[in-house]
Amino acid sequence: MIDIREYGYTPYPGVDEQSCARVVAVHKERYEIVCAHGFAYARLKSSVYFSGKEYVEFPTTGDFVCIQYNDCGDSQIVRTLERKSCFVRRDPAPGGRDQVEVANFDYVLILTSLNHDYNAKRLERYLTLAWQSSGVPIIVLTKADLVDDPAEQIRETELIAAGVCVFAVSVVNGYGIDTLAKYLRPRETVVLLGSSGVGKSSLINALAGEQIMQVNEIREDDSKGRHTTTHRRLIKLPGGAMIIDTPGMRQVGMWDVSQGIGEAFPDVESYLGKCRFSDCTHGNEPGCAIRAAIADGSLSAARWQDYLRLKREARYSDDKEAYLREKRERSISIARTIRKMSKTEK
Repeated sequence: MIDIREYGYTPYPGVDEQSCARVVAVHKERYEIVCAHGFAYARLKSSVYFSGKEYVEFPTTGDFVCIQYNDCGDSQIVRTLERKSCFVRRDPAPGGRDQVEVANFDYVLILTSLNHDYNAKRLERYLTLAWQSSGVPIIVLTKADLVDDPAEQIRETELIAAGVCVFAVSVVNGYGIDTLAKYLRPRETVVLLGSSGVGKSSLINALAGEQIMQVNEIREDDSKGRHTTTHRRLIKLPGGAMIIDTPGMRQVGMWDVSQGIGEAFPDVESYLGKCRFSDCTHGNEPGCAIRAAIADGSLSAARWQDYLRLKREARYSDDKEAYLREKRERSISIARTIRKMSKTEK
């Protein structure tokens, strides 16, 4: 028998613990689970998930679910339990169903390597995703062996990620690996976030102390690599912590970031609401706190533009049709202004 609590389960009111399982991986319509009876496979109960009578959350890797166990074949998943954290990928199609990628994690290890992959703007997106997910973000700068001293990159990253812990590690010489131990406590779950080639699989092997993940080499000319991980899987480490590995994400903008921007840009949002006028557009209005902060160097102009860019992405993600409509209206307004100016000059 397996104690499901060892896999991070905490009691849900009115739910029989013996009927609960955690989703370890998703294989199309088949789910790999761990429950009191051990590891097994399960499928969704059609009358619950496909009846169309009401909206139900389809389970994903990391979810806790209620099952009807079958020791002679696939069990049935009859309920997806409430999540404490998750990554949501927006469906770009009108009326499409948003997709939850991974769920129920405590920390988000954002990995970016100290080679050509390091990208501050991508890091801001990942931070926004992490705050949106309700997990606690931790930034891990991998491949520290490629630089003489990672202190400068750590300081640069800390400026981008105010209040977030930043660590540099190397799986080649073991540098900094032990600093991550505090986030790998028994029964807690960590999800790895980062593009392909940053060393997620190598880091998992280093933390596990054994080769449990396949590792692919990256190209030396541009530091790009193939996706070693092709689907999301929950892995339990020997010390009792769990890691969910994710495929490298290329289209970060398609993810739901609307609620995490404030936490990722606390320096920017500290000036909002301090302008002379409550409806300030931060353009040419007098008494604009944003423009004043940029003028005296308290706020970087580039940082402000990055904030605006992510806000536009969030707006597009939330309501594509409204975003495009407003964009067309702005273009028409600008065109009218130009025509009026041309007539005036004549």
